[in-house]
Amino acid sequence: MDLNFILLFIESIPLQFDFFGEDRGAMGSDDPIVKGVVLSLFAVAGFGILLNIFNSVVRKKMIDQTKLKRIMKETRAYQKEKMAAMRAKDQAKMSDLNKKSSYMNKMSMEMMQMNMRPMMITFVPLILIFYFVLPPLFSYTVALSPIHLNIIPGDLFQLTCTAEQAADPEHVCNEENELFLWAWYMLASIAFSGIIMKLTKTSMDLS
Repeated sequence: MDLNFILLFIESIPLQFDFFGEDRGAMGSDDPIVKGVVLSLFAVAGFGILLNIFNSVVRKKMIDQTKLKRIMKETRAYQKEKMAAMRAKDQAKMSDLNKKSSYMNKMSMEMMQMNMRPMMITFVPLILIFYFVLPPLFSYTVALSPIHLNIIPGDLFQLTCTAEQAADPEHVCNEENELFLWAWYMLASIAFSGIIMKLTKTSMDLS
């Protein structure tokens, strides 16, 4: 799945919260079906890979890849040309480019609509699996990071357990730098998305 889509999903949906009324502060189960960190690590990564494959197959079936890449190439070339004209303060060039702005806006809208169509299909199973399949299957933490990954300020976007959380017997964390279930799923999805999109020829990379 696209990185932008994953980030949009993260921004719009709570990931660490009391969804099931258990007051545990993270997704997962006290008595998971899949037990053991190593097995959980590979199983969660597997879910991420399978959903990426599903997303890429849907994109391949629903989007005219040739047309999409042509539009992307055209819009990026226009934006690059416009930025160069602005830096050079070339008013004549800017005037010519502004005449094309209506057409380019139409192309950008068409590109967005093309990307939205498969998302409407893939978003529903993603939500269902993410919220109702993964939490009962796995514990709250499913992997261990060699370093802490909490680089974003605040408590609402913690990827790894802190030392304070690990020291609290009531908290879901057992060790410092354990990765939360949702965090490992997200990182695994991002890590494999580019590879899968290239293999299925649905990559947004024009190089």
